[in-house]
Amino acid sequence: MKALDGISRNKAKAILTSGGVTVNRKIMRQHDLPLQPGDRVEISKQKPSHLLESKFVKVIYEDAYIIVIEKSIGILSMASSHHAFSVKTILDDYFRKRHLKCTAHVVHRLDRDTSGLLVYAKTMEAEQILEHNWQDIVTDRRYLAVVSGELEQESGTVKSWLKDNKAFFTYSSSTDNGGKFAVTHFRKLKSDSHHTLVELKLETGRKNQIRVHMQDLNHPVCGDVKYGNGDNPIGRLALHAFRLNFYHPITREHLSFETPWPKSFAAVFK
Repeated sequence: MKALDGISRNKAKAILTSGGVTVNRKIMRQHDLPLQPGDRVEISKQKPSHLLESKFVKVIYEDAYIIVIEKSIGILSMASSHHAFSVKTILDDYFRKRHLKCTAHVVHRLDRDTSGLLVYAKTMEAEQILEHNWQDIVTDRRYLAVVSGELEQESGTVKSWLKDNKAFFTYSSSTDNGGKFAVTHFRKLKSDSHHTLVELKLETGRKNQIRVHMQDLNHPVCGDVKYGNGDNPIGRLALHAFRLNFYHPITREHLSFETPWPKSFAAVFK
């Protein structure tokens, strides 16, 4: 890696996170990406002119067909109004400034107050493949949550049917209530007498699934104003989508993405 001779570790990290590294002509921000013989790596020491500058959205990966981003709290994945502020409008503006003839197609969502990884399609073909084959294409989706109280079980699975009422409140039932069947796997990472840090793996992706299932366990997600108990140690919904693994809709390459845990989550246990 002679291109990086004389560059500090922090500078190298800045080049990577700013989109200055491409692998096989794809912007890559993963610091631990395994390279294969024949891979073409290009490094620019200058700040890319097309860099997306937003406190709400960070680009993790991008190619001609898809874009993977990390969303902050406080912004919708897609707004109901065409011009309302959302991740989609930010990405559409980002594409427009680069003179790209594409838009961000939403294929899955995170709640406004949930942070973490999302993939958007850039072409209609990629969108259709992702939408119609989501369960087969996505191999792993995991979340991190701080929940209220000390979780007794080290791990387990919650299964129930979820259905919204007229007030858009999601109810959970152990028997078929006409809603959608949902499965959430959980694993305790650390805890004290007041809170538990939990890793959650989705087998299904229903609306409000994690928040309702943790309520079912009597350990609601901290900061959840809808399904919680008022416990809010960090001033936000303590839910973060930290892992997203899937097969590329066009190339079929298996892609794996992971983001650092929010520092505020760990601070709860200090």
